[in-house]
Amino acid sequence: MGSDQHTHRDLRLMHQAARLYYLEELSQARVAERLAVSRPTVSRLLAEARRIGMVRITVHEPGSPAVEPDPELLAEALGIERVWLAPFGHGPISALAEPVGAALREAALSPGEVLLVSSGQTVYELSRTTLPALPGIEVAPTVGGVSEPEPWHQTNEIVRAIAEQAGARPHFLFAQAMPSKVMRATLAQDPEFCQVTEMWGRAKVALIGIGAPPSSRSSMSAAIPMDAGSLQTAVGDICLNFFGPAGEEVVFPGSDRMVRISPAQLRAVPRTIAVAAGADKVGSIIAAAHARLFNRLVTDLRTAELILTTTRPI
Repeated sequence: MGSDQHTHRDLRLMHQAARLYYLEELSQARVAERLAVSRPTVSRLLAEARRIGMVRITVHEPGSPAVEPDPELLAEALGIERVWLAPFGHGPISALAEPVGAALREAALSPGEVLLVSSGQTVYELSRTTLPALPGIEVAPTVGGVSEPEPWHQTNEIVRAIAEQAGARPHFLFAQAMPSKVMRATLAQDPEFCQVTEMWGRAKVALIGIGAPPSSRSSMSAAIPMDAGSLQTAVGDICLNFFGPAGEEVVFPGSDRMVRISPAQLRAVPRTIAVAAGADKVGSIIAAAHARLFNRLVTDLRTAELILTTTRPI
């Protein structure tokens, strides 16, 4: 159980064991009986719960009680509408599936309404977890990604995976993230392409990842010219819209012909749910909030703590 690739069932069992042992103060033998597992399995579950941050044991000075981050306080600090927190920090991305599901259920999508999804490793991994059933909705990508060498940059595949498990209808963009000038002009005349990009203007919900600073990433869309000097100042991106520390737009060679939803279109989506966690994403989350590129956030406790200690209200 030393891997970070825990299933939803693993995490639930871990949480049950930790709750019974630490909160209800049952012995490990009694926990094993309740969960119908062996005593050594309980010991491993508790150790793994501590390792990934599901259980955090701290020692505080007298008069300085520990206080978990308040989602409402974090939302206020970022200037957004709502925050959902995974119940621990430094866990696998699959641990964010439950709060993402809660955020999607809160959106109350109806058949025929549009859910947009971005590319990126976080959303890609979420598309392979258990998300809510959303029968009859339309799922569409926010960026091009045909011919990308890594699956998390192939937005069509993310759309397909989410639509399949949700009982939804997928729509695809058969275009590169940065096509040639000739191809970009051709796409603008293509009815299927225009059908998808038209959805960007009437979507009710967007589920998007927030990219870390380009200089710190080991994986990036093949379309992005990483040697461009302007990208060295970027602290992150949403849907391949790169931004600086104050949320200012970062342009680069070819950015004018990118196949991507625009910042203005993102701001017009009623519920834009950003999903991001990790110390390397803190500055990216804060800058994207400055840019008003999302109005809802799913993250974990540790990331929330770091945001609250490094930001002033926006």
